[in-house]
Amino acid sequence: MDGMTTAKTPRESKPSVMRVILAQPRGFCAGVERAIDIVERALQKFGPPIYVRHEIVHNRHVVEDLRARGAVFVDELDEVPEGAWTVFSAHGVARKVVQAAADRSLPVIDATCPLVAKVHAEGRRYAAQGREIVLIGHAGHAEVEGTIGQIDGTVHLVQTVEDAESLTVQNPNKLAYITQTTLSVDDTRGIIAALKSRFPAITGPDVKDICYATQNRQEAVHHLAGLVEVILVVGSRNSSNSNRLREIGTELGHPAYLIDDAAALKAEWFEGISTVGLTAGASAPEVLVQGVIEGLKQFGPIKVELLAGTPEDVKFKLPAEVAKL
Repeated sequence: MDGMTTAKTPRESKPSVMRVILAQPRGFCAGVERAIDIVERALQKFGPPIYVRHEIVHNRHVVEDLRARGAVFVDELDEVPEGAWTVFSAHGVARKVVQAAADRSLPVIDATCPLVAKVHAEGRRYAAQGREIVLIGHAGHAEVEGTIGQIDGTVHLVQTVEDAESLTVQNPNKLAYITQTTLSVDDTRGIIAALKSRFPAITGPDVKDICYATQNRQEAVHHLAGLVEVILVVGSRNSSNSNRLREIGTELGHPAYLIDDAAALKAEWFEGISTVGLTAGASAPEVLVQGVIEGLKQFGPIKVELLAGTPEDVKFKLPAEVAKL
């Protein structure tokens, strides 16, 4: 993005030119990049079709692109033909799914995000200590369902402070909590405080175990909110972290819109507006962000600026099945 300047204050440019301030970081995280890379490499190495249980990541454009290249997305393993290469999505799967694949001798590549796998390991460790587990997360989310299915023992799903305050457990002295990775420190702080207030003996992972990408993208929106009048979030509606970015924009007092791509832009959003903030959820590709920038030009001249932000250089190791082509 040649010629970009660093964003400073909301109204430095001429009113006739709309400033578009890009959040940093935004878009793909290392876990999403790894998952998509796994499917692409599997298609290259083994040829299509490659079967993927559930959406590899929660982004419509990514899924459609991979489908066009030979990936077949299924809800359950019984839709996978005998002997077909199968990929588990970045959100992780329950142990019964792993066992079902093994029972059918399906060749499997596990694209579970390493940070999600770490939560699974923490949950199993706490359960092995005889503790009941409190999982902070969203009911029905693929990651939550996979995590619950990875833990032997009692798992209580808590979504709100009110849930924490009304939670009933067998032994308050044998309790531990874990969190969905697409929740940030800010998202979980109140719930964890409520749990610790009710159950002083509860234990849980260190704050550093929260997904770095979720935290960084939310902090970037907080920064954006001090500079802009409207916030656009590129991401799909079934993306938990993308929805949360939009919610944060709204909570900070700005109109905030979650859009799949440039086609969703509406002229009325930008009437009388001189500064727009633009970010993307962790499963949204940068090409969609660039498409939105181009789409904004239909409403008049724009000036694109890059927000200073936390650099990310995390890379996750690929599974052995596709590490070498």
